Amino acid sequence: MAENSVESKPQDLSGDNKEASSQPVEAAVEVGETTTPRQVDIEVLTRDMFTKLTDYVRGDLASTAEDYKLLEQMNKVTAKKYSDMKQMAIDLEKGMKELNEKYSSLQQYLDQIDQIEESAANLEQAALRLDAYSKRLGKINSRAVIFLLLKLLQ
Repeated sequence: MAENSVESKPQDLSGDNKEASSQPVEAAVEVGETTTPRQVDIEVLTRDMFTKLTDYVRGDLASTAEDYKLLEQMNKVTAKKYSDMKQMAIDLEKGMKELNEKYSSLQQYLDQIDQIEESAANLEQAALRLDAYSKRLGKINSRAVIFLLLKLLQ
């Protein structure tokens, strides 16, 4: 039996060292068959093509696997980010409830302050009217005093 063997070690781009990829590829020709050099070349080239195609597919699959790993990492980071944002929203909600409760408890005092402010404004207006009235009385009194003095002097 005559054998032609072509030994080839395909490159494994995925990083996995598998036994199948390091075994030699053999082309066997049985006795009684006549093979031409052209047929042998075609067989060698075909085996080489399949080896390279296998390497290409392994590399492509490795690349796809890496893409999926990256997507998985991105998904985990995004999930963590959303979890943090959810916790922040919960904390903000608690803070807003506390502020609303404090505002509600202070509301009666704020209403009293508004009433005091209104009373102070009314008191100020009354003081201004009283001042104007007293000035008019002062003018009237000074005229009356002058009038009385003139009467007395006559």
